[in-house]
Amino acid sequence: MQALLNAIATLQVPIDAQRVFHGRGGMYPGCEHWVLDAYPPVWVLTSFQAVSDDELATIGQALAERWAQLCPGEPLNWVFQSRHSGEPETRLMAGSVPDPHTVTEQGSRYRVHVLRGQNHGLFLDMAEGRRWVRDWAQAHPGLKVLNLFAYTCAFSVVALQGGAKQVVNVDMSHGAMAIGQQNHQLNELSTGASFLAHDIFKTWGKISRSGPYDLIVVDPPSYQKGSFVATKDYARLIRRLPELLKPSGYALLCLNAPELGLAFLRDHMQMQAPELNFVQRLPNPEVFADVSPERALKVLLYQATPLP
Repeated sequence: MQALLNAIATLQVPIDAQRVFHGRGGMYPGCEHWVLDAYPPVWVLTSFQAVSDDELATIGQALAERWAQLCPGEPLNWVFQSRHSGEPETRLMAGSVPDPHTVTEQGSRYRVHVLRGQNHGLFLDMAEGRRWVRDWAQAHPGLKVLNLFAYTCAFSVVALQGGAKQVVNVDMSHGAMAIGQQNHQLNELSTGASFLAHDIFKTWGKISRSGPYDLIVVDPPSYQKGSFVATKDYARLIRRLPELLKPSGYALLCLNAPELGLAFLRDHMQMQAPELNFVQRLPNPEVFADVSPERALKVLLYQATPLP
């Protein structure tokens, strides 16, 4: 636990939502189960194994002491989530959580919910992917984007902010899509986005009619029973990409499954969509460094062949 305590002792006041300590990457032996995130003005501590009340008290004391140094007189707000078995258990340990709770990242605003569920509304490890999409949209204004497994539509927000003309968001979760619409409103994006709360595998007709696309973002869950299981469903998805992309269009493929390495995606791409060319693997934020890059989040960029 000492590495986590050392990280807390050097905390700075966060502006954006961000990960602060990533024990899951294996860079800090003995702390592999700990994660500390900032969703200002709230700190969220997560453990992936059972921990004692004494350990939590020690961490809480460290947070309180550092916060008193950084922001004297201001309340410390922190939440603990246990993820070691079954449904996550979440507790408010000190202070309070805003309702509604809005955070920022790279100038964008997002609605989050740190007191319920294991996903808080914004995946912090995808920050560099969102940065790439915004930069790409700025360099190619007026283009069309398909955002598959859109969740709360953060990719849509940054694409439109960058200059995309149209984004089609598809996700079967009505709740997530409702938050996605709120995220567009928070960023004063009143046009350009459409929201399809449908099962992607049953919506190819609608998806195709709105295409072809200059960019397709594919960011599915690795395993969600009844929705998507990467080992059997990713290939079905990949084989659709060539017909949906414009010449020279890009596909951004994401996979957050430690048990599946780069070869899983690259082999499926070679078999199912050989006409798409590998461009690069996007970096993850530095704080998400992993002793095994194969286990970390994988974000691969592919491009369709240009017209002759």
